[in-house]
Amino acid sequence: MISNPIIERVLQENKHFLNGDYEKYRNHVYRVFHLCLKIDPKTENSDKYAVASIFHDLGIWTNHTFDYLKPSIGEAVKYLECNGKSEWNDEISAMINMHHKISGYTGRHEKTVEAFRRADWIDVTRGILNFKVDRKQINALQKTFPVLGFHGFLVRQTIKNFLRHPLNPLPMFKT
Repeated sequence: MISNPIIERVLQENKHFLNGDYEKYRNHVYRVFHLCLKIDPKTENSDKYAVASIFHDLGIWTNHTFDYLKPSIGEAVKYLECNGKSEWNDEISAMINMHHKISGYTGRHEKTVEAFRRADWIDVTRGILNFKVDRKQINALQKTFPVLGFHGFLVRQTIKNFLRHPLNPLPMFKT
């Protein structure tokens, strides 16, 4: 498994937000990124998957919220505009906005949005949902990029958000 220069650079730029969660988020980002490449091996989409992977949950830390989709999209759009890739804004925004969609995504940028959605679901469910990605490949990713308590972090955040917003405990989910 290889590292990615976009992911490494943006992670370093945001390390101060992530603090003690840096390694667990980094590993989640890399697992999602590599799962995207297994689902859609077209190399022309690799940088898009890197950008979506790094920013998709980042709003949890940059904006201190569990309602993080809009802040995450905002950070991604700023990054794209600063790096001459504003033509990707709609696609990356859709990838982030729909990554917790429960059912399959159809619509504009369907291939990349759906690949990204599936990759995140594979990681969040620890491979229970696998969308036909080989279990050995999922296990290899988890060995290379250990979970380090990321799923426990998500459970704690969900509980905290439920206590604050019992009528909307998972604001990022879409049907």
